[in-house]
Amino acid sequence: MKQRSASRQPGQIAVNPAAPNPLQPPGLPHTPPASPAGNPQPNPGTPSTPRRVTGQAKGTLENIKELGTPTVPENIKSNIHCVTIVGQIEGHIVLPNQNKTTKYEHIIPQLVAIEQDENVEGVLIILNTVGGDVEAGLAIAEVVATMTKPTVTLVLGGGHSIGVPIAVAGNYSFIAPTASMTIHPIRLTGLVIGVPQTYEYLDKMQDRVIRFVTEHAKISEKTFRQLMFKTGELARDIGTVVIGKEAVEYGLIDEVGGVGKALGKLKRLIESGKGKEGGILQ
Repeated sequence: MKQRSASRQPGQIAVNPAAPNPLQPPGLPHTPPASPAGNPQPNPGTPSTPRRVTGQAKGTLENIKELGTPTVPENIKSNIHCVTIVGQIEGHIVLPNQNKTTKYEHIIPQLVAIEQDENVEGVLIILNTVGGDVEAGLAIAEVVATMTKPTVTLVLGGGHSIGVPIAVAGNYSFIAPTASMTIHPIRLTGLVIGVPQTYEYLDKMQDRVIRFVTEHAKISEKTFRQLMFKTGELARDIGTVVIGKEAVEYGLIDEVGGVGKALGKLKRLIESGKGKEGGILQ
């Protein structure tokens, strides 16, 4: 049974592009007829023009809103991953929407993924935080301190309160000349596991912070306690604010510097640690 040909308008002549052109002189190579105007035929030898990617800006805004970090440009290939901890560290209690927060349940999985990623050889942690949840901040600091990959921290703007343990948790720490760090006793309100706060609990929590800082920085416990309980410097609290070079002089931070110095130090730690088992030691 014969198949019906494609329908065509009355008076339209079917043209087979593969058939020879009767009007073309003999001996010349066959040239297929030109396509009708407005419907150009694709050239298989010409690469197609890539389509413009849409929705990327929206995804970047969502990342900034949820994680506090924008999408890294795809054309930049680096073996260093940058983690930013900004605003207030949010822990077990959800903070109001107007607060700029860093959620510890987002940071910790990110650090775990970095630890397992073979393409990442070093981590740069940038802090500009006013502090926040004590246990959440200590949890982040513990994860940073136990990573086998080289880690460098950089305090920009401020690394206050529970941001201090995170700032000293890396293999090497930097602070910008104008950045500040506030050291003060722990202030907790509310309930922990359904039990009201007691002085003994607060004291033990404070000892945990002091022990962590003094174990990962060059500052002595005596000096750190003196800064924590100093009176007369803060208007409504006891404690001390150290700025830039002062943090280095106290032994709290290793060096004054910015992004360039921090990246340079991290690259040197990566190079010196290649081939060594167990990561980098300060």
